[in-house]
Amino acid sequence: MHASEAPQAPRQYRAAELAKAAGIPERTLRYYRERRLLPPPRRVGRVAWYDDSHLSRLRTIAALLARGHTLGGIAELIAAFTAGHDTGRTAELLGLAEPLPAPAEPPPWAEERPVRLTRAELAAYWPGGDSPENLAAAVETGYLTVAGDEITHFSRELLEATSALVEEGLPLPVVLAAGQVLRGHAEELAGVFTEVLRAHVAPEVLGHDAGDGDRHPLSAEDVERLTEVLQRLRPLVKRAVSAAITLAVDRRLGAEFQPPAGG
Repeated sequence: MHASEAPQAPRQYRAAELAKAAGIPERTLRYYRERRLLPPPRRVGRVAWYDDSHLSRLRTIAALLARGHTLGGIAELIAAFTAGHDTGRTAELLGLAEPLPAPAEPPPWAEERPVRLTRAELAAYWPGGDSPENLAAAVETGYLTVAGDEITHFSRELLEATSALVEEGLPLPVVLAAGQVLRGHAEELAGVFTEVLRAHVAPEVLGHDAGDGDRHPLSAEDVERLTEVLQRLRPLVKRAVSAAITLAVDRRLGAEFQPPAGG
């Protein structure tokens, strides 16, 4: 089996190690266990072993506490997810009672379309993805929204890519955390492209200045012309971004692992 095909063994923690990784006192960990906020650890003899799912749960608890939720409310949230019902109340506890809505009708030039899923369908893509900690992380990352019993993921391509990474052995919480960083960089890249388009392409295509101080509503003809241009430019921008990322990754990996000369 190729090294990249071998799934990584989940990391194991003793109680003190888990508490340190989560940044909480060990007595707090014991208290959460007593309140049944954590799933039971795996026991080998007299030793209790925790894994990354427990660490992710602790981080979610910390995030919900920071939002002002009580431990009682968090316990109710976890119980709702575990029982698989009352998702409307669960969304309320997560602070998602009024989620950012997916666009009802994406603009004509949009390539991605939202995907509507049930919890079971999301779990088929992301094993454990419907857990409270992973769902909260995905919402925080901007991948999806929750409205009652319905989950909306904003990109099928991203949904499937994330699923493939998890199948390769990467833990879902790690992928979601990396996705949050990636989204920030993607927004910056989109800003660069949009500014170039606004300053150097739109005036010629639309026949007027598209500057911030002189915005014009787009006519149907404007939309058609802009969509046609974007269909030509978008693949070129993707190639440039992909090549730049590939070069950066190659440099970072070379500096980190230092392959032998000529290898």
